[in-house]
Amino acid sequence: MSQSRTVIVTGGAGFIGGNFIYHMLDNGYTVINLDALTYAGHMETLEGALNNPNHHFVEGRIGDSELVGSLFKKYKPDSVVNFAAESHVDRSIDGPAEFIQTNVVETLSLLESARSALKDYPEDKQQAFRFLHVSTDEVYGSLGETGLFTEETPYAPNSPYAASKASSDHLVRSYLHTYGMPVVITNCSNNYGPYQFPEKLIPLIILNALEGKPLPIYGNGLNVRDWLYVEDHCSAIRTVLEGGRIGEKYNVGGNYEKTNIEIVKTICRLLDKVKPAGNGKPYEELITYVDDRPGHDLRYAIDSSKIQKELGWTPAETFESGITKTVQWYLDNIDWCNKVTDKNYNRGRLGTAQ
Repeated sequence: MSQSRTVIVTGGAGFIGGNFIYHMLDNGYTVINLDALTYAGHMETLEGALNNPNHHFVEGRIGDSELVGSLFKKYKPDSVVNFAAESHVDRSIDGPAEFIQTNVVETLSLLESARSALKDYPEDKQQAFRFLHVSTDEVYGSLGETGLFTEETPYAPNSPYAASKASSDHLVRSYLHTYGMPVVITNCSNNYGPYQFPEKLIPLIILNALEGKPLPIYGNGLNVRDWLYVEDHCSAIRTVLEGGRIGEKYNVGGNYEKTNIEIVKTICRLLDKVKPAGNGKPYEELITYVDDRPGHDLRYAIDSSKIQKELGWTPAETFESGITKTVQWYLDNIDWCNKVTDKNYNRGRLGTAQ
């Protein structure tokens, strides 16, 4: 496929979407950024892109078919990359209906808007078009102590969030087989890096530590996740967008399995070196174990061999280099953290990445 140059990115004011906006602009794309600016989407994340003539921000929901249709007519995009989703597991437990609305009902609306718009595209542009749906490894459920999620792993979601993403994956796949829409799906492991909203594990631990607050860990802290630096994820998505096969799904992982307690202790050690606590005590003394949450998956781990073998993608960052960059970014961007949390969120919940 020839390289697409105009892309609609949904959810582009969020964590991964925002990083993806910068990545695509750096790689010569024109980006139409559609975001509803819910609690986890922030214009502050996009400050470095707002004056870029190739970045066009539009506030709105993916379920607004009239708005989405107008964007197709105006910009004639070569592709859509769909990040727009509710993504916090704890929130999905408290209120699943919102997750079904955004992640299922509105994803269906976005698919319908794209399908309708493609009817007016010339045949060559229809064939070159891609609808890339960004999903999660949580759709696969939980692993035991061994094994990896592959693209052939059966879906077994264990939270309302995971179920909503599994449902949207199935919808996207159905649009290929029913309507011939040129879709691809990526399923990623836990992301971390700049601009992550402070309800997630890594920024939550960094910021709580700096404020001398407890560092909450679910259960015994031995739940295992595969960690992926967000810039590596962005490069993987672009790689799939430009070279992935229609109808395929690609697992994207960092190949760095860590227990939650390992993550927290690593952050504490880094902070001890670069920003020691004012009372001289190690940050690890703030670690607090709390009751586990319902349906807490034991272990996720991604087999990324397909994207590596087919498309030549590999992560550039080790966990050690990525987490060092991440800690430093939050130290350098406390003002961003304060802006996004002061607006509409009381940072007290636990991180879903656990």
